[in-house]
Amino acid sequence: MLVGYARVSTDDQNLDLQLDALKAAGCEQLFTDKVSGASKSKEGLDDALRYARKGDTLVVWKLDRLGRTVKGLVELVEGIQARGVQFKSITDSIDTSTAAGRFFFHVMAALAEMERELIKERTRAGLSAARARGRMGGRKLKMDPSKIASAKTLLDSGRTGQEIANNLGVSRATLYRALAA
Repeated sequence: MLVGYARVSTDDQNLDLQLDALKAAGCEQLFTDKVSGASKSKEGLDDALRYARKGDTLVVWKLDRLGRTVKGLVELVEGIQARGVQFKSITDSIDTSTAAGRFFFHVMAALAEMERELIKERTRAGLSAARARGRMGGRKLKMDPSKIASAKTLLDSGRTGQEIANNLGVSRATLYRALAA
């Protein structure tokens, strides 16, 4: 039996493309998750793994739907193969029921991990270049220097932290963090 597994990272993403491909591949049972690949807990994947029996094949639309690291993918596939369950990735043309498929699985998993590492490196380099040009990431501060000066004046005049925070439109915690900095 072919057991299908589909995953998207966020609730606003759609599973239809993956589910259509899994059905077209002949999957009789489908399991899904709407959770980040980095998340340790994937209920749909856990259910699919519990459901799969000896002689079944776990099918995914693409290798990265299953895991994020080579180590994690290899451990997962080796674990299911020890139970007599094979693995197949539709778009990556991987089928671990063959020697060539097992080899190709390891190569594709390594390339997928390398791609993620390159993306991280490019992101870090971009952030560093932006910082060098004076741009900082993150949210804009709610307490600018003029609000901090007003807050200090109000605090010195005997107002309470809550009154000052309400007056400036910030939380008390934000007020105290800004004053401490």
